[in-house]
Amino acid sequence: MDFVGSHILSVDQFGREDVERLFAVADDMRIYADRARITRVLQGAILSNMFFEPSTRTRISFGCAFNLLGGDVRETTELKASSLAKGESLYDTARVLSGYSDIIVMRHPEAGSVAEFAAASRVPVINAGDGPNEHPSQALLDLYTILKEMESRGRGIDGLRIALVGDLKYGRAVHSLCKLLGMYDNIHYKLTSPIGLGAPAEMIEGLKARGHEVREYDQLEPGIHNVDILYVTRTQEERFPTQEDADRYRGLFRLNNAIYTENCEPNTVIMHPLPRDSRTEARELDDDLFQNPNLAIFRQTDNGVLIRMALFALVLDVAQNVHNHAQPVTWYTARRFTKV
Repeated sequence: MDFVGSHILSVDQFGREDVERLFAVADDMRIYADRARITRVLQGAILSNMFFEPSTRTRISFGCAFNLLGGDVRETTELKASSLAKGESLYDTARVLSGYSDIIVMRHPEAGSVAEFAAASRVPVINAGDGPNEHPSQALLDLYTILKEMESRGRGIDGLRIALVGDLKYGRAVHSLCKLLGMYDNIHYKLTSPIGLGAPAEMIEGLKARGHEVREYDQLEPGIHNVDILYVTRTQEERFPTQEDADRYRGLFRLNNAIYTENCEPNTVIMHPLPRDSRTEARELDDDLFQNPNLAIFRQTDNGVLIRMALFALVLDVAQNVHNHAQPVTWYTARRFTKV
């Protein structure tokens, strides 16, 4: 794909070579994400961060990524804080805000809404999640994390064995990640979910048609045996018709260190797109996993900044100039003295 000036709306836009190019740029961003150097390659550029659903990691990491490249960030964090609450159309909003911005990141509760917005925008738009549909930057950072974790074990992604656990029906991060992994060779998927929260049939058939092995489980323990990656998700309560419907699934699949030790291989990597549900009755990852060196969830969130910096650099066509605008760090930063 040609990244320059492009909207980033779906993982369907990416081929394997595109992903490899993005990951190479992400590697190049680490010196700035780790605060070893500063770059001002996007000085004067403006990002409009438009989040009409709750977000912590995605919203802040997009803003952080843009700031680390030297740009400025403007935020709208609630539907009621925008003129959409007054009945303004996505078309009008896009035409107006794209006049104030150089790039826009948008999250919206309705599937297809970000693509509709992008069609009217005069600047590139990045999809930060459109309802239950897709979350392309999350899938890209997840795939990047998988690659780095496997490389540390002397492996690549081809032939990967992965268990995806939890709400596979509404989990947009799972949908996008499965599509991206489908570009690689001989992937073994173990789709492990409570009855009623299974992955969409069309997604499963698409993976099988590409020659991958796909097995489905409705019990946790057999669904996490013999895998390289254990990717756990929370129940997407906000997608259910009623809270009562969502409550039926709360706490059904819970991973703790004892279950992990009994059922997983010693080097199985634990991932989660976060947020994890930390309520006692609901948590899908117990706190006793925090001392497990294979818990990669915070390495995952750190990688989100790298991937989003790389997306901005490629879409705004500055990837080749980032180091030309580098400067020394001028403040105290614990990252100089702490292994991150």
